[in-house]
Amino acid sequence: MAKTTAPADNPKNFVNSVAKAFAVLKSFTAEEFELTITEIAERAGMDRGTTFRLVQTLVKLGYINAIEPSRHYRLSLKCLDLGYTALSAGNLRGQAEPLLRELVPAFGDAASLGVLDGSDVVYLVRASAGLDRHKVDRRPGSRIKAYAAALGHVLLAGLPRDEQKARLEATERVKLSERTVTDLKTLLARLDQVHRQGYAVSDGENAYGLRTVAAPVFGSDKSVVAGISLTIDASRMDIKSFEKTAVPRVLGVAKLLTGAAQMS
Repeated sequence: MAKTTAPADNPKNFVNSVAKAFAVLKSFTAEEFELTITEIAERAGMDRGTTFRLVQTLVKLGYINAIEPSRHYRLSLKCLDLGYTALSAGNLRGQAEPLLRELVPAFGDAASLGVLDGSDVVYLVRASAGLDRHKVDRRPGSRIKAYAAALGHVLLAGLPRDEQKARLEATERVKLSERTVTDLKTLLARLDQVHRQGYAVSDGENAYGLRTVAAPVFGSDKSVVAGISLTIDASRMDIKSFEKTAVPRVLGVAKLLTGAAQMS
């Protein structure tokens, strides 16, 4: 029986100019966020003339901003709309924001909504106060490795075992602190525990001096579509007291968001 080729795998359906436009957009990074035409061309692997025309098209469409008079370019905030549309998990962002703000600073120093993308957690919403000294970047759109975070653990715990392994093995697992768990067997056992109890706890595993409780948000098909977390500075409360205080509130918010997700 002849194998059916998916439309996207058919070379006749591949539009080279679209691929080149995305190569231009992907040339920008968090570290190198302002580039010249020559720098973009080098990173995208294209000639300068083609790059110039693509950049001007993206400027016209609003996805790139021209920085005058330096002749540099940078991505516009309009690019975020594409990411947020893909990652919003329905209207969870809008539902989560006021609920997370109610948790901070009354019960924690930061509260977040995140989703799983490959081996990473991508933050969608963040309410924060009082964690400046830790210098952790958790703005919407930022990423952390799922293996080392409570939020990542609740997202991974909802997956089948083979997918858990695949995602954990797809990234380098390094110690972010002396408490970070990197061993695959130990991580899988941790995910089993998280699945059983319905929440995850991290005490300095992702960053020194931070304690976090996280819980899953379920979609209409009972799959985990997102996770929420509450974090405190370790100097504010010991881990047992924090867990006792935070778990009921985090589970309560997760339940409300689950209801919203299942109605959307």
